[in-house]
Order: sequence, then C-alpha cells, then structure tokens
Amino acid sequence: MPKIGMEPVRRAALVAATIEEIGDAGSLDVTVGAIATRAGMSSALAHHYFGGKEQIFLAAMRHILKTFGSEAAMRLKGAETPLARVEAILAASFSAENFKPATISAWLNFYVLARSSNEAHRLLMIYQKRLQSNLRHALRPLTERPDETAAQLAALIDGLYIRAALDPAQTERSERIAVATLTALLSPEPRP
Repeated sequence: MPKIGMEPVRRAALVAATIEEIGDAGSLDVTVGAIATRAGMSSALAHHYFGGKEQIFLAAMRHILKTFGSEAAMRLKGAETPLARVEAILAASFSAENFKPATISAWLNFYVLARSSNEAHRLLMIYQKRLQSNLRHALRPLTERPDETAAQLAALIDGLYIRAALDPAQTERSERIAVATLTALLSPEPRP
C-alpha cells in the first residue's frame, strides 16, 4: 500500500536527482534507473510519477525555472530604481542557486532538447519571453532601445552560461561581466 503524502516528496527527490545526474553526465544520456537510484527509489516508481525520462527532465527544468523566478521576484522587491531592477534580474540569473554546475548543465541540455521536443520548446519560449519582458520593462526608462538592449542582455546571459559550462572558473566573473556590459550598453555613445 502506498504511503499517503509521499508523492510530492518522491517527485521532488526525482527532480533533484535528475538535475544532479545530468550535471554529472553533462548530457541527457542518463537513464531513469540511474535517476531513480540516486533518488533512492525504483525506476518503476519514477516511471509511475513522470511517465518517462523526458517528462522527468521537463519537471526538473520547471523546478529550475521556478527557482529562478522566485529568486528574481525576491530581488526585484528590493529594487527601487529601474537600474536596480535590471541588476536584480542579472543577480538572480547568476545567483549561487541558479548558477550551480549541475543547473548549468541542465540548461544547456534543455536548449538541445527544445530543438526536438515541442513541450521543451514551448517551456523555453515562455522563459525567454518572460525574461525579455522583465528586462524590457526595467530598461524602458534607461534607454531609447529597451527591446534591443533586453535582447542583448538575454543573449549575454545565455553566453555566460555556456562559458561557465566549459570553464567553471567563469562562474565567479559572470555577474560582473553582465553588469559591466549593462553599464556599457547604457552609456551614451561618444560624439566624434
């Protein structure tokens, strides 16, 4: 007989194990069995809760996105100026929780999966539109080109994730690079 109330606990354990397994492998080339073993349960139970590896991975990405959203919302509450709002979004992107090696690996594999999975693609588009919308809203009072600047910052975030995946020493510098780039993008261009 199943234990009442264990489903949320087991689902959370499987999500955490998925992120760690992908982080260790550096790819989606992990098995449901390995994920389940790391979570301390059978692969049958993992299949029961999620149905398959792609569904477990998508649940892991939803968790990562929710964690990012919560971090961004918390940081935005204390941001009193438009510039502080942009900096809060950048800080959330590179916070310790959102910039762990396993999380970075999951993000990179999420981009790859989005090329072949409609559900992953839809989830990625939601994230990208929300990020750019938040950046654009904060940038409107700061620049005449909020759309372009938001797109540049979003691309920079992705690029810094790739660099951090290839060289973990980059993680410490990523937020500083993003803030320096923001400053450069907002600086008036010198006149000849």
